[in-house]
Amino acid sequence: MSTYESRLKGCEQVADGTFAFHFEKPAGFHFKPGQAVDLVLPDPAPASAHYAARHTFSLVSAPFQDELVIATRMRDSPFKRVLKSLSVAAIVRLEGPFGSLTLHGDRARPAVLIAGGIGVTPFVSMLRQAAREQLPQRILLLYANRRPEDAAFLAELTQLEQRYKYFHLIATMTQVVKSASPWDGSTGQIDENMVRRACSEYAAPVYYVAGPPGMVESMRNVLSDLGVNDDAIRSEEFFGY
Repeated sequence: MSTYESRLKGCEQVADGTFAFHFEKPAGFHFKPGQAVDLVLPDPAPASAHYAARHTFSLVSAPFQDELVIATRMRDSPFKRVLKSLSVAAIVRLEGPFGSLTLHGDRARPAVLIAGGIGVTPFVSMLRQAAREQLPQRILLLYANRRPEDAAFLAELTQLEQRYKYFHLIATMTQVVKSASPWDGSTGQIDENMVRRACSEYAAPVYYVAGPPGMVESMRNVLSDLGVNDDAIRSEEFFGY
């Protein structure tokens, strides 16, 4: 695995409690949409025996972009407190890229992406690149959040759907009654009925699932119940996301 040095360019809030961190793209850094890196924060570490300076993040940026971006929910953990406190131009270490949650190459075979919360990050990278190249491959994204305020990159994904004819987005909210924002889209969990209805027009798709471990396990069971073979399911769990 290769190691690179990079500098923080800045950060921005992309949803309620979720921030995107922008880093310089090191020379010679090449990756595939959907891959991840280990982000290693600089010393000194905080005074905590539980602090680990390393954390794995999927890249939300696409290969054609001139920066590397990760996004995360800002839980009150030692690592994320240090990450949030970094000043612009702070030096970090990136190790990678790695991971096999990448779009399959058979353009005639659709891709169904199923994301829970910040698990959407590798799919944003895939979709940015696919839209840039106008890949002739049907792609469906099922994206679940509690409220619209929690849905990172939702506005961008909606815009991508308008300019990339092969892409269709179904966003659903599970606790929309707690939202201060209007929502007239789908509600409820991504369940067997939703997957069956959404995928009825897609012939033999490859399924990609990313999100909290419980959600990933549940979706794999749903897909199995729908008769999807294991070799047509690819997944990534976001521990402590």
